[in-house]
Amino acid sequence: MDFKDSLESDYREILRSYLKESNEIALYRGQKFSRESIKQQISPEEIISLHCKVLQELFPDIQKEVLSSFDFLLEVMMDYGLAYQEHQSLRDRQLEIKSEIQIAANVQETLLETKIPQVKHLDIGAISIPAKQINGDYHHFVQDEESISIAIADVIGKGIPAALCMSMIKYAMDSLPESRRNPHHVLENLNRVVENNVDPSMFITMFYGVYDTIKHIFTYASAGHEPGFYYNSSTDIFEDIIAKGLVLGVDQDVQYHQYEKQIEAGDMIVLLSDGVTESRTEEGFMERSVITDLIREYRDLPAQEMVEKIYRNYERAQDFQIRDDFTLIILRREV
Repeated sequence: MDFKDSLESDYREILRSYLKESNEIALYRGQKFSRESIKQQISPEEIISLHCKVLQELFPDIQKEVLSSFDFLLEVMMDYGLAYQEHQSLRDRQLEIKSEIQIAANVQETLLETKIPQVKHLDIGAISIPAKQINGDYHHFVQDEESISIAIADVIGKGIPAALCMSMIKYAMDSLPESRRNPHHVLENLNRVVENNVDPSMFITMFYGVYDTIKHIFTYASAGHEPGFYYNSSTDIFEDIIAKGLVLGVDQDVQYHQYEKQIEAGDMIVLLSDGVTESRTEEGFMERSVITDLIREYRDLPAQEMVEKIYRNYERAQDFQIRDDFTLIILRREV
């Protein structure tokens, strides 16, 4: 007995049982038959044709008008079946794409993984949460004997192209160890890489700084990145870390200015992406003062606990629907 004969036989038995008993058991058998038919890619019009054939076998005297109505239903369901098959094809393709994106996200996480440095007299916390599977934000630490290099960047663009772009930036930075202590040179080199290799529709904002762990001087430069904050513990005042510079990838010959800041005991450097300062609730955009108020509230906690609690606050404020990638880094000089 081939598959179609088996299908017809099963359906005949199920329909006969239902017409005789009309109970839940017969309905359940019908549901199982339906699921199995989907697995075997049996179209809706084939089911109707089968139903009509079995019905005629069970009731040879059935009125011709009833059988004609099934012919009409069969014509209706033919177009439906085509649309259904297309839907199934698109669904399968969507699942395939989703799987590929998840693989890309896992690869990205591995390629861009960075460890938070453990340094005497410096407490560092960092968190980076993508709004979707692929993170358009990037942060990276490099620890040397007397300094820590810190990069935070944001691709203007999302998805797999953004992930590939971030990977390129990461490996371009790894190839520039000789200029790592000069943030403006790092940005100028990366700018040429981006301008030559990235699609003109994509741009990258980036902040790059070097913390001298001996002198406690923070040297930094910015390529159009969201301004961070500097917290002065003696005055309990936050001020914006202003560092002007054009986003990467616009002008190959642009030069970036470099700035310095002396960091005193208890002071904090706060670096972030625009997913923090441009977070939205039902009432509108969240003010920059929200982040500084939260830092004040949690300033007695370790830096890593601070960034995690701040993120949880933002998550709740947005009803657990983060709309943009969220990256926050806090460095606090200890005694």
